[in-house]
Amino acid sequence: MPIKMPSTLPAYDVLQNEGVMVMGEGRAERQDIRPLRIALLNLMPKKIQTETQFARLIGATPLQIDLHLIRISSHETRNTAAEHMAEFYRPWEDVRDEKYDGLIITGAPIEQLPYEEVTYWDELTQIFDWTQTNIHSTFGVCWGGMAMVNHFHGVQKHILPAKAFGCFRHRNLAPASPFLRGFSDDLLMPVSRWTEVRMDEVEAQPDLIPLIASDETGPALVEDPAHRALYMFNHFEYDSFTLKEEYDRDVAAGKAINVPVNYYPDDDPENIPTNRWRSHAHLLYGNWINDIYQSTPFDLEAIGSGHW
Repeated sequence: MPIKMPSTLPAYDVLQNEGVMVMGEGRAERQDIRPLRIALLNLMPKKIQTETQFARLIGATPLQIDLHLIRISSHETRNTAAEHMAEFYRPWEDVRDEKYDGLIITGAPIEQLPYEEVTYWDELTQIFDWTQTNIHSTFGVCWGGMAMVNHFHGVQKHILPAKAFGCFRHRNLAPASPFLRGFSDDLLMPVSRWTEVRMDEVEAQPDLIPLIASDETGPALVEDPAHRALYMFNHFEYDSFTLKEEYDRDVAAGKAINVPVNYYPDDDPENIPTNRWRSHAHLLYGNWINDIYQSTPFDLEAIGSGHW
């Protein structure tokens, strides 16, 4: 089954050209099926790139996905055209009475700020609480995941002495987890952050289950069953050249930045980077979508009621 999105959304043509099954509103409405309603709360400045990355992953499953794009009501983006935002995004205040099978909360380039200094922190914490009544399963990514685990469990983020940047080896800590079905024991994952969540502080929380971790960069994926949430502190959704774009941007700006480790062949930025995480990225998001499908109520209004 395909992912349903407006045919005018830039991601539509990109994914169609990649062979991902996509469909517009008209064709979707002719199918007698309840698609999974998945929302993306996009906090990244490059909205179109981020939409495409996540749509690619959640649109690759056999289930029909109805993708909804949400933005913070109290914050206006300066990096994406206002016309794009007006046409494709709805502010959270407009959807707070609606229910969704799944919600992805992206990262944001504000990780070194204390949470309370983020201009939209009050609204975001309301959204975190809203997930407990209106969302069946939530997936917090990078800063979004760190912010969620801080809100619900008080787990702190810590500033790193240098940016964790590149592709780092990770261990599968829970092979029996439904979210890691098909995963290797050892895998590579893109990391790009100035902060970390520490394993000992995650393990000190009895309600949190570490699923994937790195000896170099700490926990990467944590399950929070009590809040029906996953927290991913890294970037499985990255395209092949996303780390290169970040590296080239910082070099051009004269910023001190290390060559991303284990990314370019021979660690030489003159070489074309190799994507060695794509299959696990599709596995993880496919497993998440499958878990939602297996457990979400058929009646959307039953989400959050505890009666399914």
